[in-house]
Amino acid sequence: MAAEDRATRWQRHWDKQSRTYDKVMGFWERRLFGDSREWICSQASGQVLEVAVGTGLNLPCYPGDVTVTGIDLSEQMLAIAGDRAAGLGRDVDLRHGNAHELPFDDDVFDTVVCTFSLCAIPDVERAVSEMRRVLRPGGRLLLADHVASSSRLARGVQRGLELVTIPIGGENFLRRPINQVRAAGFEIERSERFKLGLVERLVARLPERG
Repeated sequence: MAAEDRATRWQRHWDKQSRTYDKVMGFWERRLFGDSREWICSQASGQVLEVAVGTGLNLPCYPGDVTVTGIDLSEQMLAIAGDRAAGLGRDVDLRHGNAHELPFDDDVFDTVVCTFSLCAIPDVERAVSEMRRVLRPGGRLLLADHVASSSRLARGVQRGLELVTIPIGGENFLRRPINQVRAAGFEIERSERFKLGLVERLVARLPERG
């Protein structure tokens, strides 16, 4: 499938998912993800970029003194995020765009956040490379996602799920973005896995230039 066709299909899928996204994520947060949004967002500082901001579920969790820019492929998701930001009285710069080609200059942000989205972004390596590009030296990358379990039995179930979820919506269960983060030259400052290793959240820092 051509890259343009894939992006169009990806956008159409998430536009459709926007109708039930908050309800579905609420279910998984109660049963699996726990306080991961608060854990991630409380560590953000300065100029923050959230990649795949979705419906803006993270917006209530950021400190009041940060400036948030959010990007997402789904315009319908962004519309909901805009309403949420308005309800919070929060000024957020929301933009339509692709995680593979972030529409920002190099070295712009102090923090880049991505939660529960790298599982569905087609090219994780490319997305992480773009996150690295827009981060200032010394900046932080904050990630949380469901990943390949540390349990062999659970990984077998995840492998079976991918037979359905990848063709339908590009949802992967056997990824571990920490590997791409390390390969991109980040220093892992903190990482946590829980629920049979199904959930991983991490803080990584981009080294200062020598």
